[in-house]
Amino acid sequence: MKREDCKVVFMGTPEFAMETLQTIHQAGFNIVGVVTSVDKMGGRGRKQLLESAVKKYAIQHALPLLQPKNLKAAGFNEALQTWNPDLIVVVAFRMLPEVVWSMPSIGTINLHASLLPAYRGAAPINWAIIRGEERTGVTTFFIQKEIDTGDLLLQEEVEIDINDNAGSLHDKLMHVGAEVVLKTLDQVIHQKILPQKQDHTLATKAPKIFAEDCKINWHQPAAIVYNFIRGMSPYPGAWTELGGKVLKIFDARISFDAHRLAPGKIAVDGKHLCIGTFDHPLSIKLLQMEGRKRMKINDFLNGIKMEDYPEITEI
Repeated sequence: MKREDCKVVFMGTPEFAMETLQTIHQAGFNIVGVVTSVDKMGGRGRKQLLESAVKKYAIQHALPLLQPKNLKAAGFNEALQTWNPDLIVVVAFRMLPEVVWSMPSIGTINLHASLLPAYRGAAPINWAIIRGEERTGVTTFFIQKEIDTGDLLLQEEVEIDINDNAGSLHDKLMHVGAEVVLKTLDQVIHQKILPQKQDHTLATKAPKIFAEDCKINWHQPAAIVYNFIRGMSPYPGAWTELGGKVLKIFDARISFDAHRLAPGKIAVDGKHLCIGTFDHPLSIKLLQMEGRKRMKINDFLNGIKMEDYPEITEI
């Protein structure tokens, strides 16, 4: 089967997914339909209607588009059947009912941002950094009933730099993942790939992250706190409290030569703001006080009155 003869339905929502859609579309695969999430209200005051990156690409390139609220709805499944896909490609989308993923003649392929069976779940990029991994990667696999458990197709490893955060690693995996999906589709349609069963005994989890999960525990070693902060940056943001308000921290460095501080103790030394951990303090580089914009530490220190924050010690 040639690329142009392979009828593909693409399902995804954010920029991470759009990169793959663009790659396989420009490579010549026949995108017969695109499925993305419904538009949401956002922006200041949640008054702006926000369209997904995938929707914008589909409209720009006149690709047939569906935005179902219910993936089990009869009308949605009938519309999918009219597209008669050979393959469905899923990237950063919702969990599909079996009636959907079992529909295409060849199968439904998912791109996951980890080296499965490691980090199954909704937040593999965040958790890989939080847990101090030095490498991760992407995996393509055929979707089966249980989430992220299907037979493996292709994988590609990506190194995690010590200064990577969830945002920079996201971008690395986004580009690598798009190319791996393209390779996967080519090998699948030419029957040059043999799916491999996952070793479920090696599985680890990467569950969805909620706001309460993002609070920093300063009683842990600095290296663990540092990984936690960068694993939550830029979204959803690791946080602590200052002056009774939420203080989000997006970037920090371990200060091996700074004054020893008790866990959670905040001190200012000239142009540096440090917070104590179990061992070494962290020097904060980028933060956001509740109700204010994100800013570098110099701007933050220049804009506050120290007497308003008795928790901060000057040294």
